[in-house]
Formats: sequence, structure tokens, C-alpha cells
Amino acid sequence: MEPDLFTAAAEERQEREPSASPLAVRMRPRSLDEVVGQQHLLRPGSPLRRLVGEGAGGPAGASSVLLWGPPGIGKTTLAYVVSRATDKRFVELSAITAGVKEVRAVIDSARRSSGAYGKDTVLFLDEIHRFSKAQQDSLLPAVENRWVTLIAATTENPYFSVISPLLSRSLLLTLEPLTDDDLRGLLRRALADERGLAGAVELPADAEAHLLRIAGGDARRALTALEAGAGSALAKGESVITLGTLEETVDRAAVKYDRDGDQHYDVASALIKSIRGSDVDAALHYLARMIEAGEDPRFIARRLMISASEDIGLADPTALQTAVAAAQAVAMIGFPEARITLSQATIALALAPKSNAAYKAVDAALADVRAGLAGPVPAHLRDGHYKGAGKLGHGEGYQYPHDLPGGIAAQRYAPEELHGRRYYEPTRYGAEARYAEVAERVRARLRGEEPPRARPESG
Repeated sequence: MEPDLFTAAAEERQEREPSASPLAVRMRPRSLDEVVGQQHLLRPGSPLRRLVGEGAGGPAGASSVLLWGPPGIGKTTLAYVVSRATDKRFVELSAITAGVKEVRAVIDSARRSSGAYGKDTVLFLDEIHRFSKAQQDSLLPAVENRWVTLIAATTENPYFSVISPLLSRSLLLTLEPLTDDDLRGLLRRALADERGLAGAVELPADAEAHLLRIAGGDARRALTALEAGAGSALAKGESVITLGTLEETVDRAAVKYDRDGDQHYDVASALIKSIRGSDVDAALHYLARMIEAGEDPRFIARRLMISASEDIGLADPTALQTAVAAAQAVAMIGFPEARITLSQATIALALAPKSNAAYKAVDAALADVRAGLAGPVPAHLRDGHYKGAGKLGHGEGYQYPHDLPGGIAAQRYAPEELHGRRYYEPTRYGAEARYAEVAERVRARLRGEEPPRARPESG
């Protein structure tokens, strides 16, 4: 029963000496109504409301809950609120430091507590994706027999990181990133609430805006920075947390950047143009400005994917693979670690050979189509599989390239009106130099001509 005694002692001390706990702990919601954000999970009758016994139908039937979302948006808070609302013991473990031994100890303690005292247990397991399959398997008996109410948190897609038996027995709740409005309300509540700073300091608009930027959607980070700023101001005998005080305290300069204004587009444009110009250092500067301003990392990743095709293309075919992999990684891990992934992709793209041939090729083809240059599909290329196609001559005379030497058939593919039209004009940069030679030889074969000799590779 030690966890119960320690938890109770900590809660009693928090109530007796509020200032003994960090501001983020003191402002932890005590009910679902105090939770910031996540309104899609908090509507009347939602599974989360029913889990704590609110609304028709009583508690939800799930014996396990999976909370999926980026860091700092309230996963631990929701687990705590559920345990408080259901009057259950709250035991917290982290998959980073705990193993099967610690999990089994909690489960054994939960069974004793339930049998001897009638007190059920909420086990909050943070970062469950860090557990191996065998470690996750060890949770199944407790979940199936309802020895504990398991609430597990993950920043990674649970369909990839959580075993199917556990996933199928769980209520999956997807948490959304906190908005600036969510965090603004939280900061103002912390400034005024008796559990928080109780009106001891004021936070001007420019300092509040800076706090929102450095928080990056993370409630814990916002409250920690607010507490540090308040402590610094009060130590100097000031009742206002100025922007200068905040900058001194959190060691970050205020970034003049309005995510909804011109700067949003100007800095994003500068990032892409620096990559296009191969200035890796300038590109990293603009990336850093976007990160500091609180840009959604997924927005940055999308811009990098566009750049990989628009400005690099076949000069380095791996650039798009790098950008797509970065976007997938960013979606799974979020900030702050995502900054490293975005940096890696930005460096790779900036230093890659450049080509806009793919971009120019599709736009040239689109311009012809929009100008009415289309023409009927040649008869030998039309679908010849349906009944009656033969009577129309569809598919007749088509040469199957795989049956021919070199895999190229000297036949017409484009409509008559577009015969000889060239859209793809490869550069001689990077890997595209090879594509240029291949395109030249293939086009000759399609015309029925002898292809030019391949250029000898430089040694």
C-alpha cells in the first residue's frame, strides 16, 4: 500500500503548502470541466465522460484507455482526472525507466488493494510505445481481468506501436494539439487562480505572446516558463512580467513573427528559396525562425516535400524520399525532437543538386491540355479487353514492349496533334545527367532511329 500512502501525503502537502509544488502541478485539473482543449473528447455523453461515470449508460465498458497525441497536451492530466473522478488509486510508471518487474509489482499491489480495501487502481503508463511486444504482453492479464484500469499514453501511432490484443481491448482517444487560445486561457487562469499565482503578477500582451511562442503547444512548458518569469519578476520587486524579464529567464529572444500574417509566408518563402539557392546556412536560419515562432512542424515538412520535387527532382531522386520520411517522422514524434529531423531534411535538400525539369515538364503538358491540344488516343493504345473492342479496332497493332529487344517498341504513343512534342527537358546536374542520356536514346528508338552512343562514364 506504499503508493497510496505516498500519493495521499503528496496531495495533503499540496493542499497545505500549494507553493511547494511546481505551477504545472498546482494547476493540474481536478475535473474534466477544468481540462484545457480536447473539446472533441469532452462533449456530454462522450466515452471519456462515461468512463468517469458521467451521463447515461454509466462508466464506459473499456478496461484500458490509450491516449495518443504529441507531448504536453494533457495525457497525464486526463489519467489523473479519471482516477480522481472515479475515486481510484493513481499509480504512474514510465516505459522509459520501468520494466516487467515494476509493472507486475503494481499489478500485485492493485489486486491486494482491491481485495483488502475495495480500492481499485488506475495505472498510468507513459510512453507505452517504448515497451517491447513481450513487455506489452505482460499487461494483458491485468487488463483482461480488470485488476487495473490501464491508461497508456503514446506519442506514436498506436496501430504501429501497440500490440493488437491490447489495442483491441482499449478505448483509443486521439488528443489534438493545444491551440494558442487554449494556452492563453490556461496562462490567464494560472495568473489569477488561488492555486496558481493568485494575482501576484501581471503578464502584458507582448510577454504573453512570447510565452505562447516558446510553449509550442505544450501546456507544461507554458506554465513552467510562466512560473520562472514570475519568480524572476518578484525577486526584482516587480509585479509585471516584462518581455525582457521573460527573455532573461528562459534564455530566448522574442521572435518577431506573426504566424497568421505576412511573416508566416515571408519566412516560409525564404526557407524554400534558400534551399533552392543551395545556401544551407540561410535555410537553417529560416528553419530555426519557423520553429521558434511555433510553426506546425507538419507545415514545414510539407514545404520540404514540395521543394524536393519542385527544385531537386531527378537531379537527386532520393531527396523526395528524404522529405517524405521526414514528414512521417515529424507526424509521429512532434517537437522538440522533430527539429532534428527537419534539420536533417533541410540540410540534405539544400546541398542536393538542383533541377526544376519535373516542375517545368508537367506545367508545359498542362498548358497544352488547357489550350485544347489533346486529340484522340491512338487506336492501338485503347482498351481492347471489352466485348466489341475488336470491331472498333481498339488495341489492334499494339506492340508489347516486353517482347522486344531493349524493351522499347517503335510505335506512336502521343495523340497525332502532339506527335513530337517534348515536355521533359532534363538538366545535366547530379543524377539527372543519366536521365538525360536515357531520354535521348529512348526517344530515338521510339522514332525508329539508331540511338546515340552512351557517353563514357568519367572515372
